[in-house]
Amino acid sequence: MKIEEMTSYRLVEKKKIEDLNSMSYLLEHKKSGARIALLSNDDENKVFYIGFRTPPEDSTGVAHILEHSVLEGSRDFPVKDPFIELAKGSLNTFLNAMTYPDKTVYPVASCNDKDFQNLMHVYLDAVFYPNIYKEPKIFEQEGWHYEMESPEDELSINGVVYNEMKGAFSSPDDVLEREITNILFPDTPYSNESGGDPEAIPDLTYEQFLDFHRKYYHPSNSYIYLYGNMDMAEKLEYLDEAYLSHFDRITVDSEIGVQAPFEACAEAGKFYPITESEPEEDNTYLTYNIVVGDSLDRERYIAFQILDYALCSAPGAPLKQALLDKGIGKDIYSYYESGIRQSYFTIVAKNANLDRKAEFVECIEENLRSLSQKGIDKKALRAGLNFYEFRYREADFGSYPAGLMYGLQVLDSWLYDDAKPFIHIEAGETYKKLREKAETSYFEDLIRECMLENTHKGILTLAPRKGLAEERDRILTEKLAALKESFGSEQIQEVVEETHALLEYQETPDSKEALATIPLLKREDIRKEAEPLVNEIRKTGDTTVMYHEIFTNHISYFRFLFDVKQVPEELFPYIGILKSVLGYVDTENFTYGELFHEINMETGGITSVTNFFTNARNLSDCLVTFEMKAKTLEDNLPRTVQLVQEIMLKSKFDDGKRLYEILAELKSRLQSNLISSGHSVAASRAMSYFSRPAAIQEQVNGMPFYRLVADLEKNFDSRREDLQHKLEALVRCIFRPENLMLDYVGTEDHYEEFIALAGQVKEALYKEPVETKPFVIEPVKRNEGFLSASQVQYVCRAGNFINKGLAYTGALKVLKVMMSYEYLWQEIRVKGGAYGCMCAFGKSGDSYFVSYRDPNLKSTVEAYEKAADFIEAFDGDERTMTQYIIGAVSELDTPLNPAAKGLRGMSSYLTNQTYEDYQRERDELLGADVNTIRSLAAVIRAFMEDDCLCVVGNDNRLKEDKEMFDVLENLY
Repeated sequence: MKIEEMTSYRLVEKKKIEDLNSMSYLLEHKKSGARIALLSNDDENKVFYIGFRTPPEDSTGVAHILEHSVLEGSRDFPVKDPFIELAKGSLNTFLNAMTYPDKTVYPVASCNDKDFQNLMHVYLDAVFYPNIYKEPKIFEQEGWHYEMESPEDELSINGVVYNEMKGAFSSPDDVLEREITNILFPDTPYSNESGGDPEAIPDLTYEQFLDFHRKYYHPSNSYIYLYGNMDMAEKLEYLDEAYLSHFDRITVDSEIGVQAPFEACAEAGKFYPITESEPEEDNTYLTYNIVVGDSLDRERYIAFQILDYALCSAPGAPLKQALLDKGIGKDIYSYYESGIRQSYFTIVAKNANLDRKAEFVECIEENLRSLSQKGIDKKALRAGLNFYEFRYREADFGSYPAGLMYGLQVLDSWLYDDAKPFIHIEAGETYKKLREKAETSYFEDLIRECMLENTHKGILTLAPRKGLAEERDRILTEKLAALKESFGSEQIQEVVEETHALLEYQETPDSKEALATIPLLKREDIRKEAEPLVNEIRKTGDTTVMYHEIFTNHISYFRFLFDVKQVPEELFPYIGILKSVLGYVDTENFTYGELFHEINMETGGITSVTNFFTNARNLSDCLVTFEMKAKTLEDNLPRTVQLVQEIMLKSKFDDGKRLYEILAELKSRLQSNLISSGHSVAASRAMSYFSRPAAIQEQVNGMPFYRLVADLEKNFDSRREDLQHKLEALVRCIFRPENLMLDYVGTEDHYEEFIALAGQVKEALYKEPVETKPFVIEPVKRNEGFLSASQVQYVCRAGNFINKGLAYTGALKVLKVMMSYEYLWQEIRVKGGAYGCMCAFGKSGDSYFVSYRDPNLKSTVEAYEKAADFIEAFDGDERTMTQYIIGAVSELDTPLNPAAKGLRGMSSYLTNQTYEDYQRERDELLGADVNTIRSLAAVIRAFMEDDCLCVVGNDNRLKEDKEMFDVLENLY
């Protein structure tokens, strides 16, 4: 049946979107009022989502808690956690749910037709028929609950979302984003925290939670999206018969109101917590925020991305540089938020001081006036346009399915106008118009109309305050103590009983009958063969070339790789700084601002990176590379290679002012990452205690590297000359012909051209003798605790099992799924209340367990220590084993774009792994049985024996358990 002939739906629009090679359909389900958008094409990575407009009326986080809770069992799938059952045993390429400031979205993706249908079924059942009405403990677990294990205990609050948001509110960057929408949209839902304010979450009642679902989770308020190569009519028929036809159209008041413009600029000042050891000076955020338009304006939607680039985001951009030159903040950045009803533009001076606020505002407005009158650099506008259009055409979203990213972008307009789902993903014509308008006064007029003459703006400051975290903890402790004091003995006993009842609920396994309702593929649905390597090793002279013949739609991807094994010890830690400097300083032929524009006008991007490759045949051998990687349209290959050569060999390090700006910005970004990715910090640091490759990696991008950057920034005047000499010595030590390897992804047509161009670069590389000495580092166990003002912990235990005589096997990928979605999930997340938990079992033997936004410390470590016992006693049936095996294969078989396929081939060669190795690993994975899994308890025991612990977390909490650590030091 054709879509046009389906009687259950009204076809609103059908058109070909040439840019995406897709046929688009916009439909309405007649009976229920559900909105449906389809993108039919030949992409095998199929995507489905159902979303709802969910404007929050307060900051209790009800939308966020509901997002978690509906995936905790439903009518057709009466298990406690269908989401995890799918994660264990689905071939999904994406499986998650997301709460936004005004919507909640439930997306899935898979390349397997049967699996895709299963995922759709589970998600649709979850949102329309969740078990939340039958089981209040779902709300208590995922949202919040009072907790006391005995009447003598202190009263406390626990819950997954509660702890997640305590972590989010520990990050000043996250707090800033929330406060910006608050100041700009005080009369709309955006003034509330959809994720939940930890102080407000305990105000949410179970009945209010259910009412939110009753109101918003109805097809009349839904947005359903399908993308990819499938029988769309069949899917529409299923949607109608299984779900939509069971609902009648209703009116749902979920409209996102428009904030009336301000008569005058608003101002607000907020605070964030720091530890006693952190300085208050140079630690304030100054922000200038302007509501610049309507998200339904398809031209302005892109135009302000270009303005963001030209005004502030590009190095040397006028607004950014003016603020840096005046010393107002050490990290200046801007962003354009277009994913809500009214778009806004923000300029941030980070690491600033409160007394510079007036100067900050004056500097911005003075420069905007000048730019509107004298004009914006046309080259900057063209570069910004090329940068964003290249990204649009390439559609490289990393590991995320393209269909998912298009679908989320669809909601940027569809949520606010039922008739306009596709206006932002059909952007080719818009870029063409903007290229023409860039040659006129269009962008200058935007500055005048939307920024200078617009009073709908807000000046927000976020300043540090010592003792704020402790004050908040004290207030909460006193509040809970007073609450307990007000309880009678019966109420106290009730809390104790409810605490134990929740724990019993969490520990009670689902019945086999319930688990059997979760759809599961069969082992025969799994491909037996490993993904082929697209890799051909060639030589050009004495230089190795890794070539990957892949269709790339006329884009060339290439790398110049340099082995840095001969970089001496005194220079090695500066490799990370060189990586951050190249492309951002003047060269012989360009200022750094001109260079950045040139890169974005002529290429798809040039980046310097470092990589680490452990030899699978000799685990003590680690290849460290410094790489210049680039992507470009094939016709621009000569110019792109020329620019790479310019950056490598003609960069100038004698501009002290510019070096300091880069260091200050780098320090700021590293600081933000330390708290937002505390789990990664803890894991990489813990592994550096015993692993030489991990210890080397720490020097280039870990905690020692952050300490080096912070010291250089603090003592720049005395260390400037030495830094310049080290960078100059590094390029002469690294960029040498004997260190060079090449990597190219593309077609044979342009391979020879690349090799000829690369040969010219090789001839120009440094050849004069330099002092070389291999950098050797011996790991040292330190068991550190890093103290911060965070309200949560990131707890890691790590070690190595191969050092104990055990071997790596593909079955460890099955163990990872079991640990991540069974034991650790149950102990750390479900029972412990942490937001996340992860593990890894590396081919080198390096392994770890780590928690994310965890309210606990000791109990988490205790759970890690019991993991081997759990695995040793594992007793799963054939269905259970099949489920875990499918989950492991899902991770192996994630579809790769051309650049990622090339990277896989390159990494395989540099780690000395062959296709036969991958096939053996896959065979071991597919052949795993119960006995195999039980035997892997030895792997956990072996790596846990190393007793390597690293924790990033609350300073008071870590000090209370100081006996667990050899070293306690401040994170910053």
